[in-house]
Amino acid sequence: MKVLKFGGTSVANAQNILLAENIIKKQSSQDRVVVILSALHGVTDSLIQAAECASRKDDTYVQIVKKLEEKHLNLVKELIPLLEQSSWLSFVKKHFNDLEDLYNSIFVLGEFTDKIKDRIAGYGEFLSSNIIAARFQYEGLDCLWMDSADLIRTDSNFTHAKVEFERTENNFKNYFKAHQNRITVGPGFVARDEKKNTTTLGRGGSDYTASIIAAALDARELQIWTDVSGMMTADPRLASYAKPISEISYHEAMELSHFGAKVLYPPSIQPVMVKNIDLIIKNTFDPEAQGTVVTHNLNNSEQEKSQVAVGISNMSNIALLTLEGSGMVGIPGISAKLFQCLSHEKINVILITQGSSEHSITIAIDEKEAVHAEHAINFAFADDINLERVSNVKIETALSIVAIVGENMKSRSGVSAKMFGCLGNNGINIRAIAQGSSERNISIVISENDTKKAVNVLHEEFFESEVKQVHLYICGTGNVGTKLIQQIYAQNPYLREHLFVNIRISGLSNSRKMIFSDRGISEEDYLNWQKMGTEASPENFAEEMITRNLRNSIFVDITASRDLPKVYESLLRRSIDIVACNKIAASSDYEKYRTLKNTARNHNCSFFFETNVGAGLPVIGTISDLIKSGDRITSIQAVLSGTLNFVFNNYDGSRTFSEVVAQAQEEGYTEPDPRLDLSGTDVARKILILAREAGYPLQFEEIENTGFLPEDCMLGTVENFYAKLTEHESHFKNLLQSAQSDGKILKYTAEFKDGKAKVGLQHIAPGSDLFHLYGKDNIVIFKTLRYSEQPLVVKGAGAGAEVTASGVFADIIRSI
Repeated sequence: MKVLKFGGTSVANAQNILLAENIIKKQSSQDRVVVILSALHGVTDSLIQAAECASRKDDTYVQIVKKLEEKHLNLVKELIPLLEQSSWLSFVKKHFNDLEDLYNSIFVLGEFTDKIKDRIAGYGEFLSSNIIAARFQYEGLDCLWMDSADLIRTDSNFTHAKVEFERTENNFKNYFKAHQNRITVGPGFVARDEKKNTTTLGRGGSDYTASIIAAALDARELQIWTDVSGMMTADPRLASYAKPISEISYHEAMELSHFGAKVLYPPSIQPVMVKNIDLIIKNTFDPEAQGTVVTHNLNNSEQEKSQVAVGISNMSNIALLTLEGSGMVGIPGISAKLFQCLSHEKINVILITQGSSEHSITIAIDEKEAVHAEHAINFAFADDINLERVSNVKIETALSIVAIVGENMKSRSGVSAKMFGCLGNNGINIRAIAQGSSERNISIVISENDTKKAVNVLHEEFFESEVKQVHLYICGTGNVGTKLIQQIYAQNPYLREHLFVNIRISGLSNSRKMIFSDRGISEEDYLNWQKMGTEASPENFAEEMITRNLRNSIFVDITASRDLPKVYESLLRRSIDIVACNKIAASSDYEKYRTLKNTARNHNCSFFFETNVGAGLPVIGTISDLIKSGDRITSIQAVLSGTLNFVFNNYDGSRTFSEVVAQAQEEGYTEPDPRLDLSGTDVARKILILAREAGYPLQFEEIENTGFLPEDCMLGTVENFYAKLTEHESHFKNLLQSAQSDGKILKYTAEFKDGKAKVGLQHIAPGSDLFHLYGKDNIVIFKTLRYSEQPLVVKGAGAGAEVTASGVFADIIRSI
């Protein structure tokens, strides 16, 4: 014999019921089956809602009941043959008349007790099971409706009745000896006490009914038919890559269901677990799908055996209550007193944690019961509170529990470290931790806002280790930004195959528009993204990133904006990595620079800005490696502006200086305003950044900057700037001829030595390492304690959108 239970979505309407009917027909051709049915989808909630309205003197209950009656009448018309409908329409009307009498009484008395609640709540299953049993009978199936409520005997603890198993088991055995029908249909959820009052079995009661019957009859298996294809490794509404679990042990299923996996409820597992009956979870809408087998006799694949965890579950709307005080230390009975007081108030404790100091006990409960629990605990410990042995209970709300579950956890070391490490790397603060002695479960309490992020981080770490999802938020879609985006789209297949990383561009912004997509902006959508974008600002872009709270998030700043760096600290505090092409932050006030570096370190995230100096050249990375390995930089000599190097390499007097600068701008080697490059400000920032990275607390104002531009070139618009360059052509020719007369060339250089830095135009002799530097190339010459005689030289292209974008891309990969 098999027991089949169909949930509310499986019997939501006539169309779904016909799908269930096909499943039942197929199974009953091979075995006798018992079919336990839930109420039609949403009916139980509506029945209770109507009663609550009536108790508040709110007459909208009448309309709610009328809609429910109409729903069941329509079901009869769709399922029962026309000539047979009359009696069943009368059946539905009769029972809704009885319901209306109950509601009217509640309305008059203004009282809605648990006893009445159970009586009303049970109507949904009673009606659905009768109508569907009638349908089967008219289809010619050997079917009998069974009043399972009358066979399940409970105590009188209404809404959460406790089953008298021995008596219930005898009732079912006797019933099925007397009735040999091929199909037996009955209502779930409902039972009766000794006085024949209707009771209910609590949350997941229909599953529990089916489990009780399966155990009583020693059934071959229990099947739970629902709207998902079994248990999943995580809630698919939170983790888009959640996978079905083919097999799971009873204990693992119990742990997952306790912490929120709603496919099963813990009481449903107990009766069949005791009898070692397999429980199979199947999908009514995809009956051929494998589903999940809950069993003692696991036959997992090699891959499943190697997995540390079997699943992740989560529970929302949690409150933490903490009782603490010096008077608790070493005093026996404190915990007993606390739990006794909560038990007396019928408050369920979900999670418990206590430090070894015994100074405090923290419990997690349903948030709805927090205030009630607070009053109960403070009352129970009133004397201790007055004597200041303990403090008033502390409450924290807006929390959730996330639990990772697996039998294999107890035989593996480092599971906790792996779990807490990946959460910490993503800025998820853990408020409480609990781990049972069975070691099948590690549970944490976190902010409700971090739930989705935590579930995805853990799922990726334990179930998707082959591909890590990275979310990029890019500000700046000019030349460099465009090249970077193109490189990402082109390189992603390689990254997935060889580095097991999938980069999603989850946000884009320029100075006017911004757009976001958690699933990633496709290459096709990118071409038209500005048409879909909303109004942008640095604050709004940062706030949206923080609100979305996606794991493995990286903010990429490819702008020269002075406003964007203002949001860096808030992002780092949320453990969002930052990759900055923008030099403003690293060259700002020294204390601000140190704050950003320390914030990144303290929140376990990255703040990379390699392209601040030398575009794609490994300049800052080289300094970092030298310092980490114990070396010390004593001096730096460099040509750090690809723009200025290009200009002075191409200015030979045959063209005007203005024409050469214009060429540099056209080829993308300058900022939109070339004065930023030609004034030496950009070079000063770069040598400042290198000195700071080398460990010297230098300020921008301390850098000596000897400019070569006439003062009036710095005034007015960019157009005015070019006009002034032309006007001062003789000045630039004199600079060139002065160098040539000495057999030298012009280079705009940066130097750092003895804690001081300077930038300016210099005459470079042929024997210098700076002499043979062509096009837009940069060079940085480091002298260190180790490289004192023969300096360390980094040389290569120091400007251009392609190489700068590749440098930014390298920082992104380094952050992952």
